[in-house]
Amino acid sequence: MQHRSRLLGTLLASLAVVFATSACGSGSAGSGGGDGSASATGGAGTTAEAAADRIELLDGPPPEPTLPVEVESADGTPVTVETAERIVPLSGSIAEVVYTLGLGDRVVARDVTATFEEAAELPVVTRGHEVSAESVLSLRPDVVLVEDTTGPAEAIDQIRSAGIPLVVFDTPRELEAVTGRIEAVAAALGVDEAGQRLVERTEGRIAAAQEAIPAEGDRPRVAFLYLRGTASVYLLGGAGSGATSLIEAAGAIDAGVESGLEKDFTPITSEALAAAAPDVILVMSKGLTSVGGVDGLLEIPGIAETPAGMDRRVAAVDDGVLLNYGPRTDEVLASLAEQIHAEGTSEQ
Repeated sequence: MQHRSRLLGTLLASLAVVFATSACGSGSAGSGGGDGSASATGGAGTTAEAAADRIELLDGPPPEPTLPVEVESADGTPVTVETAERIVPLSGSIAEVVYTLGLGDRVVARDVTATFEEAAELPVVTRGHEVSAESVLSLRPDVVLVEDTTGPAEAIDQIRSAGIPLVVFDTPRELEAVTGRIEAVAAALGVDEAGQRLVERTEGRIAAAQEAIPAEGDRPRVAFLYLRGTASVYLLGGAGSGATSLIEAAGAIDAGVESGLEKDFTPITSEALAAAAPDVILVMSKGLTSVGGVDGLLEIPGIAETPAGMDRRVAAVDDGVLLNYGPRTDEVLASLAEQIHAEGTSEQ
């Protein structure tokens, strides 16, 4: 089983524990590809519109990697990267960083969660959300970049056994991880200077987004729901879901955490929703579509009775960017804040 993640990282690992079968749908709940902005879906009264799902490259000419470099994978394995003419990033989050650094023309394959426009024509080397080692090796990569939740383990071992440098990165789970993610990917590809410039750009934009977030007034309670209606998967995020950091940075309270949910994700029940009592419900766009939009969401037992349900206050963010914690995090943060702090309601 599985955004970003594509849904990426913590979410995938958690879903694997809760369900034995896959919860369909691409996108990382964190690590994945998306449009970089949240979209108004009803209730919050926001006029935010989805932006084009494109990467904004770092200014200047593409960097030339200074190689070889030796880095240590998140799993403790030392890796020497000799060349980076053919790169395979196996998460949407990592792919986004590689492209933003200006190295997209070197990428020869993608994971299903890398759905941004620039990567659309690349061959997909995952089946569902599992890596196909044979597909990766057939493309003769110089280096493969994965997250610590990328699997199956047998595929990772097979790629390494073939002598391909494979670098593992920690899955980002909070806003503070953005800088480290960019620096680590840039270091593995021998473009540290470009990485530092991207860090400075990203940090500046995140800071600007935070300055625009209301500092006064009540902090709304926001419940993060992971939905896949086609697979009857309905989960409520708690500690470690990966969304808490963004919710708090947007000037709100993670209702699942506040209600005492210690697991990353818990099956939705009327009792759990009543305890969380969210003012706003946060979902991924594809998840909302999978249940039939806001009207379908309100048919899930317990949701219509919450303050968010009664006011139809729903914030939606593209699957691929919500939990990416990458170069477009400022866009996600700004649009999320706009949606959850909007006054009034709208019927959509």
